[in-house]
Amino acid sequence: MTATHAGIDSQAGAMPAATGLRGRWNQLCATLERVVPHDLLALGARLSVAAIFFYSGRTKVTGFLTLNDSAYELFRSEYNLPLIAPELAAHLAAYAEHLFPLLLVLGLATRLSGLALLGMTAVIQFLVYPDAWPTHLSWATLMLYLVGRGGGRLSLDRALGIR
Repeated sequence: MTATHAGIDSQAGAMPAATGLRGRWNQLCATLERVVPHDLLALGARLSVAAIFFYSGRTKVTGFLTLNDSAYELFRSEYNLPLIAPELAAHLAAYAEHLFPLLLVLGLATRLSGLALLGMTAVIQFLVYPDAWPTHLSWATLMLYLVGRGGGRLSLDRALGIR
């Protein structure tokens, strides 16, 4: 069976243009791919994830980066992480929730920042709030997109030639 008989345009190596409802749907999808490019999706994902973690970090500090008493208490009683002292965990989380969101907003070290916050999300999911998986899955999906595709053209990564 030749490529033409199999329904494939042998010159272009692609399916022939569909007609009817399928053709209109495919045209709409092609338009949406142009209107909603990766660069816009990456910017939206970066800002969304940054806001989630940055605002969480702000609840743990007063002033610039002075941890408040409630942050220590949260890590002592509610989070109760194994293998790490609550005081150290509180500091690490607060600093990470400020640094990595800032990097995401700038689009600098986007893949690294996404991986770091994805790791935090995994810890939160499996050790702290296992019933909150729908929320954590939505965060993880945004971060996996950034890790896999990068920060897009509207990022310092792109300006600096960093993948």
